[in-house]
Amino acid sequence: MKKFLTIVACFATLTLQAQLQFNLGKGSPLQKMQVAEMAIKNLYVDSVNENKLVEDAIKGMLEQLDPHSSYSSAKETKAMNESLQGSFEGIGVQFNIVKDTLLIIQTIVNGPSEKVGIMAGDRIVSVNDSAISGVKMSREDIVRRLRGPKGTLVKVGVVRPGIKDVLTFRIKRDKIPIETVDAYYLIRPGVAYIRIGSFGATTYEEFMQALMKLQVKGATDLILDLQDNGGGYLQAAVSIVNEFLQRNDLIVYTQGRNTSRQEFRAHGNGGMLTGKVFVLINEYSASAAEIVTGAIQDQDRGIVVGRRSFGKGLVQRPIEFADGSMMRLTIAHYYTPSGRCIQKPYVKGDNANYEKDLDNRFKKGEFYSADSIHLNDSLKYQTLRRKRTVYGGGGIMPDYFVPLDSTQFTHYHRQLAAKSIIINANIQYVDKHRKELKKKYPTFAEFNKKYQVPQTLINEIVAEGEKQMIKAKNQTELNNTIASIKTQLKALVARDLWHMSEYFQVMNESNHVVQKALVLLGKDK
Repeated sequence: MKKFLTIVACFATLTLQAQLQFNLGKGSPLQKMQVAEMAIKNLYVDSVNENKLVEDAIKGMLEQLDPHSSYSSAKETKAMNESLQGSFEGIGVQFNIVKDTLLIIQTIVNGPSEKVGIMAGDRIVSVNDSAISGVKMSREDIVRRLRGPKGTLVKVGVVRPGIKDVLTFRIKRDKIPIETVDAYYLIRPGVAYIRIGSFGATTYEEFMQALMKLQVKGATDLILDLQDNGGGYLQAAVSIVNEFLQRNDLIVYTQGRNTSRQEFRAHGNGGMLTGKVFVLINEYSASAAEIVTGAIQDQDRGIVVGRRSFGKGLVQRPIEFADGSMMRLTIAHYYTPSGRCIQKPYVKGDNANYEKDLDNRFKKGEFYSADSIHLNDSLKYQTLRRKRTVYGGGGIMPDYFVPLDSTQFTHYHRQLAAKSIIINANIQYVDKHRKELKKKYPTFAEFNKKYQVPQTLINEIVAEGEKQMIKAKNQTELNNTIASIKTQLKALVARDLWHMSEYFQVMNESNHVVQKALVLLGKDK
């Protein structure tokens, strides 16, 4: 007689209840696994780490399933949850490591460090009387020392340019928000630009704050930038789509072998029910970003611009273990309003080939020409209002394709970036000239209008590249690269003096996907 253990559990991803049945009878797979683990633990010739043994077994099982079912250790789970839940507990600084020293790039506004007087340009050289400078400590170890439970104190030693002695600050740790809306501003009169980097617990609230601020400034149309957005919480995506659709419009539905169909529909109370909407995507837009894009495209509420999205149409349910680790198990597909599943094909257990998909797209020329994309006619669907043809089975194809510009990001540029030569040059430049830059350009508007990247900075980057055997193949590549680097450096300086919104204000003027949306809006030529 088989014995069954039935557990009823509720998980956050879909807020559904499911019955999980375990066969514990004689000869069952679970009993076989338990006997194998016990035998290895007690009889194997060498000692074994029992916890690692079990973790490896879980990973081995998941590797034979789809590419998105995964296991994360307690440490990995904590880090992942921090980014999705929208906060962590620490001292509230943005920093980089320069020559084995922690350099403060910015302090979080009203954060713990700003409140005690920590400033951009400060170097933290010790934490609780232990040196962290000049000792080749990893970034992870430094972060671990600075972070800690809310309300606890940490003592830091700070070297400040122009001050002879090491300064000592006692900082009370607090919750530090993680922003998922990277940037928002009025990109043209009447046009809001909002870029979402990922979908977390606070994304909807951040999005609404940004949208309302821009609507007060006269925005009636919206460019929603989801380029490079790898996804996140389904509910955050649903809440944002609700702002655009009419009452009872279908946003997305999910369905799996043991999970019944669950529909998410609009309430009709959104703040952006009228006005033009353009959604920007590329090959790194995935999961929740594709839910937003698919709903707006299928309901004919807006226009999609860019390149074909990643193609992740699977829904994971988190299963938490007592030690803080987690298994994220695929339990359903999600479908756009027209009925599309946009999950790209995969072979169970062949994750290596799946991970090469973007490389294969690149080699086939898909990033440069829409003609290189071959969609399956058997997966044709129609949008719900205008009856336009759309496709399932492998990402979302934009309404307007924008190729990757190889003259903007040359091989030479990519090599310089990969070696961190550009970013390191920017860090040192801003650190050295921060005061004079702030004095000369008290507002971003003045900076954006007048600032020019000094040629000496460009020369330093080229020279450092040559030291590391990185050279342009010809003068044309050099000229194209320098033009792109100047834009990038100006944006990085703006970011370090102000915020990420200012960074994107600079970068977007040469971003071809953004510029195409503006052309379609009639705001640019």
